Amino acid sequence: MTLILEIFFWFCIGLVVYTYIGYGIVAWVLVKIRKVLGKQFKQYNDPSFLPRVTLAIPAYNEISCIEAKLKNSYSLDYPADKFEVLFVTEGSNDGTTEYILSNLSTYPTMKLIGGATRRGKIEAMNMAVKTIESSIVIFTDANTNLNNQVIKNIVRHFQDPVVGAVAGEKRIETEGSEAAAGAGEGLYWKYESFLKKLDTELYSVVGAAGELFAVRTKLFGEVEKDTLLDDFMVSLRIAADGYRVIYEPNAFASERPSFSIQEEMKRKIRIASGGFQSIARLGFLWNIFKYGLLSFQYVSHRAMRWAVAPFCLPLIFLLNVALIFIESALIYQLLMFAQITFYILAIIGYYLENKKIRIKLLFVPFYFSFMNYCAIKGYLRYKNGLTSGIWEKAKRAT
Repeated sequence: MTLILEIFFWFCIGLVVYTYIGYGIVAWVLVKIRKVLGKQFKQYNDPSFLPRVTLAIPAYNEISCIEAKLKNSYSLDYPADKFEVLFVTEGSNDGTTEYILSNLSTYPTMKLIGGATRRGKIEAMNMAVKTIESSIVIFTDANTNLNNQVIKNIVRHFQDPVVGAVAGEKRIETEGSEAAAGAGEGLYWKYESFLKKLDTELYSVVGAAGELFAVRTKLFGEVEKDTLLDDFMVSLRIAADGYRVIYEPNAFASERPSFSIQEEMKRKIRIASGGFQSIARLGFLWNIFKYGLLSFQYVSHRAMRWAVAPFCLPLIFLLNVALIFIESALIYQLLMFAQITFYILAIIGYYLENKKIRIKLLFVPFYFSFMNYCAIKGYLRYKNGLTSGIWEKAKRAT
């Protein structure tokens, strides 16, 4: 019995370590092997390749940022005759639609889809794509700012006929006095960016950030209206059809962090709930014999982070307690001390975050614990059927 507990204990630790650290190491080694064997993917960067592009922006009640988004969109470096902006404001009742209408004469290439009924972001995307004639559509959120070269840096990848989508980078704009929620979120996305770079060099990114991603218009398949992670589903289905999804770090969308840890928690729980919904709908991707590297990347980078590691953590703690009582070995005592210390630091980090006190040392234990707690809450929400394609927007810091 003790041996079984010990095996299970170390197995759970191994799963957590692999999920957060091991996969990155394995991917890095595989990328190095590809380079040694000369099997790197060809890079495309022809400045004369300038296809028609539509910037599609779902904008539900975004009056607080719509002026800045409009100005930012039309300041991007791309030929005006090959670029249009499409806002989808269905259901907005705060003046967003009216503001865009008042600027149609100023921006003749701007288009608007309105309507009185709010159907959710994914339905807005479904409606938008049906009206788009350009070969490439770039989706971006209304509350983000894009860098000047974003379109050129994205479209160059579509010279490769095997590329079906391009994922931009999400950047969190934090200040020196920012709360731990924002700082932790920023650290998380920096690590994610590193993994996405490895994913691209290995084969394909497994999921794009909804703040900025582009697809070949003809490859966009209409997504179920109750979908929570539209960006993830769209990009993974394109990858499953045999196309690569490329990560482009020099195309980025910047946004402020969540207003508070409570707002960030709402967002993370909903994302986790969408993760479990996606796992259920993408079950075919577990077939590594059919999808090869894509299956390996999907399971290692995404599925395990949502469905395995968060549930291993409480098991590790409970098994550690049991093993101490059974044989009281020094190694298990030290591991229990390490766990308790880690979670105490996380609790202190949470307390100080609410006091707006920023201590970098506490970011990692706090945000790591926070993410996994939200993943478990997201699973419970998914199992209870509390899913809807209509988002309750998280407030962002000003």
